[in-house]
Order: sequence, then C-alpha cells, then structure tokens
Amino acid sequence: MTSPDSSQLSMEKKNDEEVVVSWDGPDDTENPLNWTWKRKWVATILVSCFTFISPFSSTMVTPALDQIGTELNIPKGFMQALVMSIFLLGYAQGPFVLAPLSEIYGRVRVLQYANLIYLAFNTACGFAKSKSQMLAFRFLSGIGGSAPQALCNGVIADVWTKEELGKGQTIYGMLTFIGPTVAPIVGAYISQSVSWRWIFWSTSLFDVAVQVTAFFFLRETYGPRILAKRAAHIRKETGSQNVRTEYDDAKRSSGSIIRRRLILPFTMLVAHPAVQAPSVYRAFLYGVMYLLLSTFDRVWQDVYGMGKTISSLHYLSLCLGFMIGLQISHPLIDGLYVWLKKYYKRTEGVSEWRIPPMLLGGLLTPLGLFMYGWTARPSIHWLVPDLGCVFLAAGLILAFQSAQAYVTDAYGARHAASAAAVGAFLRTMCGFSFPLFAPAMYDALGVAWGNSLLAFLTLGLAIPSPILLWFYGERIRGWSTLGLV
Repeated sequence: MTSPDSSQLSMEKKNDEEVVVSWDGPDDTENPLNWTWKRKWVATILVSCFTFISPFSSTMVTPALDQIGTELNIPKGFMQALVMSIFLLGYAQGPFVLAPLSEIYGRVRVLQYANLIYLAFNTACGFAKSKSQMLAFRFLSGIGGSAPQALCNGVIADVWTKEELGKGQTIYGMLTFIGPTVAPIVGAYISQSVSWRWIFWSTSLFDVAVQVTAFFFLRETYGPRILAKRAAHIRKETGSQNVRTEYDDAKRSSGSIIRRRLILPFTMLVAHPAVQAPSVYRAFLYGVMYLLLSTFDRVWQDVYGMGKTISSLHYLSLCLGFMIGLQISHPLIDGLYVWLKKYYKRTEGVSEWRIPPMLLGGLLTPLGLFMYGWTARPSIHWLVPDLGCVFLAAGLILAFQSAQAYVTDAYGARHAASAAAVGAFLRTMCGFSFPLFAPAMYDALGVAWGNSLLAFLTLGLAIPSPILLWFYGERIRGWSTLGLV
C-alpha cells in the first residue's frame, strides 16, 4: 500500500492493519547513502566544522595559561595544566548520553542543542573572575562540545558507503586534528595582542557562524529518524495509528527503547571487545599527542630560546604531518578495501580489511617520538625535531583513521554513534590525564628519555594490536552483540 501523496514511500501492510514504512527501494533519493555528492559534502564539512571547534578550544588556552594563572590566582604546574585538561574531562562524559540520544532523536537536533551548551559556557569562560568559575565553565563547555566527536562518525556512516568511507573520514579527521595543533598558535597571538579573554570570545564568534550555517544547510542524516518523520506524516494524513517504520519494534515501548539506547554505550564499554580493542589503541595515541603538545614550550622556548609567538609556530609541524597522513590514509583505507574485495572475489567486504594501515601508523609514531626527543638540543637545528613531529603526526592520523574505520564498519550507521561514544570517552580521558603528569615525567627523565619511554610503550601496543585484530577480529565482533537493538 502506498501513501496517496508520497510516491517515494515504500510501505508493507501487515495483518491488514499495520503499515511498515521503509525506503523506496535501493535508489531512494531521500536515503542519505543516495544523496548527491554536493549534499554529502555539505553534511560532512559542516559536522567537521563542529568537530574542529571543540579540540580547538581544548588547546587554545595553552600559551595563555601563565596569564590566566596570574590574573585568576591559579598556581603553576598541575593546576594550570588542569585549566587546559578539564575541558577534556567534560568532553569524555557527554558522549555517553548524547550518542544514544542521536540514535533516537536524530543527529542534527542533538548536535545543535549540545553546541548551544558549549557556546554558552565557552563564552562564560571569558568572563570568569576566579579559579573555580574557570574550571566549572571549562568543564561544562567540554560536555556541550563533546557532541561532534560522539555524533559525527555516525553522520559519516550515514552518508558514505563502505567503499567511500575513507573520503568522509579524511575531511572529518583533517579538521579534528588540525584544531588542537593550530589553536595554540592563534592563542599565542591573541594573548600577546589583547586580553586572554578574547581566546574564548573569538572561538564563540566562529561557533555562532557555524551554528547559523548548519541551521539552514545541515539536514538530518540518520535513516531511522528520516523514516520516523515519514511515518508521522502518514499518520497525520490518514488518521491511522497503525503506522511504524522498519526500524521500530512494535513489542517495545518508546520508554524501554530509550533506556536501552542510553545503556548501550556503557554495555559496549564493558562487554564489546570489538569497540574496546581499537578504542584503547586510539586512546593511548591520543594521550601521547596531548602529552607531546605540553612539551612544546619546554623545547622551543627553553632549549632553543624562542619567544612565545615564534615558538607556537612549531605546532605547524604537527599540522603538516596530519595533512600528509590524511592524504595517505584515504586512498590507502578505501583502496585496500576495494582491492581485497576483488582479490577474494567477495561482494561484501569485512571490517578487518580496514586494519593494515594501523600497523604503518604504529611504526611511524614511535619513530617520530625518538626523533623529536633525541634531536631537541641547541647543537641540532630546530628543523630536525620538527621533522620528527611530522613523522609522529602522520603515524597518529594513519592509526586513528584506520581504527575508526574498523569500528564504523563493524557497527554500521545504526550503532556507530554509540560505539564512537566509547572511543571518545577512553580517548579524552587519556587526553585529560596524560598532560597532568607531563611536567613530573619530563623533569625526571628529560625530553629525550621521556619521549623514548613513550616510544617504547607505543611500540608495545601499536604493533601487536593490529596483528591480533587482523587474525581474530571477526571472532571478536561475534562476541560483541550484547544490547544491540
């Protein structure tokens, strides 16, 4: 049976009463996987802009911590590091609620409401008058800012097919990792020219521009939510309440579905090794990145005697490495996936075919750590440790993109956001905690041996992990089904 005014609707009548709304075949143009390239890129770029803002905010305060500490009476060391890191503590909590809500109410609505929370409290940071206010506002802005990292992987899975997944992740990954590397540069120049408070206010102004643009141009990408709107329209037109989508479960109430969705990320955290393994891998590398960011003042200002603004420009070495890694990761991840399908003569690929670039990233990252640590000395030109940072960043992005593609592929669009929430929690907890012990570690070991310790730990984790996932990933995914609805 077809709705009188909706030729694009496909409905199947059940028991002469119930009507099930589904896509109008595999070529339905309202299905985000069948959108035009223009619409796909608009959605990808806009959600990536949201993703850019949050990590940008996390590190933009780094060059101004001394000024903030002096004005708000925040002691040096741990407490000033906490001003930067506490944003990530909030960043880790939000996805557990926001991700499952997006799988009930849609990506766009949750993303935009959460962004308003970030906008309000990030702006409030610029008006903070005490240490307590600054820490509270930073934490709450981190909760609101966590939505993109929880939802945007779901958006990528919504609009890009498995063979195209690397394309969407390239833009998303580019803005995700460029944010924390260019933010300290912007923060240094702002704090040098005007009040440190403009670090927060300028970020909020950019966020307003993204929010307004998204309000007009970002359309819902979550398939079940799109079909739910169709079903609601049919109920209104026909007066029949026996209309549901193919994703609805008539035996469960909406309340029980919401409860199960909200519990799902916690279930994945403790009972889904297909999420746990790549998430722990990424979390450690993410912590290493933030730990490294905290050493830049020590190297460029103390070792090479550069000023604050000039030393901040060395963050561009990480940015360059991320750009190079992203240019490699997309053709490598997608190309390898397509080649393996042809090689094994299969119509459908398997998630483990996303794994091999993780191994390459696991080799480049410790190489960059060794190079950066042992060449950061006055007798060696500063370009050499910068080159180490390039290798490090390229390895990080290769490993990150490959691991994320594996999780997204394994769980599909329907559960990608909840799986991303687990990864986001573990990742940002490492990003929050690692910089807090950085001063003590580098004071005790120095830059060379401190980075060597990180390099050896990275080798111990980043080499075995992809090998084990390649051979046992399919079995691990078979164990990871508890709570999926």
